Amino acid sequence: MHSKRFSLRAASLTAALALSAQLSWSSEPFRIRDIQVEGLQRVEPGTIFASLPVRVGDVYNDEKGSASIRALFALGLFTDVRLEIKGEVVVVIVEERPSVAGLEFIGTREFDAEALNKALKAIGLAEGRPFDKALLDRAEQELKRQYINRSFYAADVVSTVTPIDRNRVNLSFTVNEGEPARISEIRIVGNQVYSESTLRNLFELNTGNWMSWYTKSDRYSRAKLNADLETLKSYYLARGYLEFRIDSTQVAMAPNKQDMSITINLTEGERFVVSAVRLAGNYLEREEEFKSLITIRPGEPYNADRVAATVKAFGDYFGRFGYAFARVEPLPEIDRATNRVTLVLQAQPARRAYVRRVNIGGNTRTRDEVIRRELRQFESSWYDSEKIRLSRSRVDRLGYFSEVQAETSEVPGTPDQVDLNLQVKERPTGSVSIGAGLSSAEGLGLQFGINQQNAFGSGNSLGVQVNTSRINRTVVFSTTDPYFTEDGVSRTFDVYRRTARPFLSVDSYALETTGGSVRFGIPVTERDTVFVGGGIENTTIVPGTNLPAVYQSYANQFGLSSTAYPVTLGWGRDTRDSALIPTTGNFQRASAETSVAGEVQYVRGTYQYQHYVPLTKQYTFAFNSDLGLGRSIGQRPYPLFKNFYGGGLGSVRGFQPGSLGPRDATTGLSYGGSKKVNFNFELQAPFPGAGNDRTLRLYGFADVGNVYGPDQSIDPSTFRAGAGLGLSWVSPMGPLRIAFARPVRKFEGDRMQVLQFQIGTTF
Repeated sequence: MHSKRFSLRAASLTAALALSAQLSWSSEPFRIRDIQVEGLQRVEPGTIFASLPVRVGDVYNDEKGSASIRALFALGLFTDVRLEIKGEVVVVIVEERPSVAGLEFIGTREFDAEALNKALKAIGLAEGRPFDKALLDRAEQELKRQYINRSFYAADVVSTVTPIDRNRVNLSFTVNEGEPARISEIRIVGNQVYSESTLRNLFELNTGNWMSWYTKSDRYSRAKLNADLETLKSYYLARGYLEFRIDSTQVAMAPNKQDMSITINLTEGERFVVSAVRLAGNYLEREEEFKSLITIRPGEPYNADRVAATVKAFGDYFGRFGYAFARVEPLPEIDRATNRVTLVLQAQPARRAYVRRVNIGGNTRTRDEVIRRELRQFESSWYDSEKIRLSRSRVDRLGYFSEVQAETSEVPGTPDQVDLNLQVKERPTGSVSIGAGLSSAEGLGLQFGINQQNAFGSGNSLGVQVNTSRINRTVVFSTTDPYFTEDGVSRTFDVYRRTARPFLSVDSYALETTGGSVRFGIPVTERDTVFVGGGIENTTIVPGTNLPAVYQSYANQFGLSSTAYPVTLGWGRDTRDSALIPTTGNFQRASAETSVAGEVQYVRGTYQYQHYVPLTKQYTFAFNSDLGLGRSIGQRPYPLFKNFYGGGLGSVRGFQPGSLGPRDATTGLSYGGSKKVNFNFELQAPFPGAGNDRTLRLYGFADVGNVYGPDQSIDPSTFRAGAGLGLSWVSPMGPLRIAFARPVRKFEGDRMQVLQFQIGTTF
């Protein structure tokens, strides 16, 4: 009773105070003659006047006064808002919130300041914005969340607010990161068919190895664990264990917040064999065409991967006829008595649809038109899954993006329309090409080049190659407009000057070549392009010491300087799944160059073929062949300065670049030849400890080939061969390849080179 009486008295007192305050604040309605604002420091008066629900000339009353205060508080700019009435003048008195002058992060090693500023900006805390204590608490929690996402569970954040002039504050966040939590144990319970080590090897997460500093595979992540569990499930389902399930997953952290253990409990179930595959539903009277897409074979264990591939192939085939909403559902009919299963593929094509809009996102630098001109699925046309797949592939092959995703979404309220959403993730398109070789005889040789494939986001490429060594001096300027015409005809300009001096001595002979060319690329099909071009080129033999006899003989007959007008014709086809990290498909390029005018008359042809075969999800076999042939078509012999050269990366590794082929009898140096044969074989594998990271790969290789002169026949018995191990890495400057090679087949006088590397090439 005493408690109830106290509550009633308190309630009465509160009501009385509220009534008293209301009576003291109330005023008689009047027409507003003026509105004044006091207390502003940084906020513009216009912001106040635009937010007030009253204007000069309006009738003011208590209800409008309350609405005005609520409206100004809703701006989030003020800690206090009051209204005073002076006759017919409304005075708005505000107290501004302090603004954030600067953010400072102390003790952060795992993140840079830019990443943390971006995270805080997402919750509303950034330089120049109003500050309040509640926002500061959210900022601390957000920073901790960022660290937890990287397994820093012991991270501690302490914030400090320092007031400064003009009602501003500086905020500093002192972070004690601690050490990241690492996985100390992964246990799998319930497995009988496959060993625990076999199953653990499927995971991206592990207990750490010598490459964990790079892969961070020993840091716990819920997203990574879920992905590993899906991989585990797929592994069993692909081997016939149709009723496999994961019963539970326990993640335990030690009290020190440094060690974590993961336990996975599973039930394998029985193994099932497919007895038959049947089609059910509507297949547009094309049952036989759909049956040809089935990869599931009766008599083999049930394979969920093949089932998913067949369902996808069915969906894509429906999509070719405009059925964007087609549903194909695999229905297994299980006979547990015999452990056999009949798979029924139930299809419902639904309705045809067309694409309303194509939305492009993620391209902060590349212009929309650069992407849209590669699309083969157009707006306001029938949905075609084949054209969508081709569009995605063409955008990916541009090489401007590290990720390209194409998805469709239904248009609300319109059953026969979809939007195509193309999401890209840009990567640096400026590459630095650096070549180097190391040998005991020649020392270290360097080359340098800069190429911008997507200059200013226009899709045009600009390139400069410079070699400042005393042996080979080169300056090449090139530019390509891939869409010189709206139909996709490309145009390339090249201007170059090369000086080749085989010896370090300044008295050594040299070859100086100056020229320019223009060529056009004409797309014939979606995969094929024809190239035509022409140019002018002048080559001068600069006499000096160690001039090979063949050069001296050529100069005696035809002079030191020769001018040619080369005309080129070429063809290229690219079916690789990626220009940066190809795993399947092939690349072909053939070209012919001839000069029928000027002082040099010749014909020269090359052919290159690359093929990629995915052996498994992790291993890829790659093959490269490079052939060349040149002949004279005039009175003069084939020009020596159009010779092919061999050796080094892109040729036979283990031999010095340009060292293969005929040699001068006096100096013993190779001067190239008119015929070139080169074959490369590679087995690409994951780098030990890097998991399935395709940007870092280890490869074993074997190369064979040689260069021959006009009077020599191509003889396989004289092929040079090299083999070894290499490393490929998609670095920020471009693809990096390092090769450690040993000659397998060599002859007297050959020049060796054990270590070679190059940035800017994929083979």
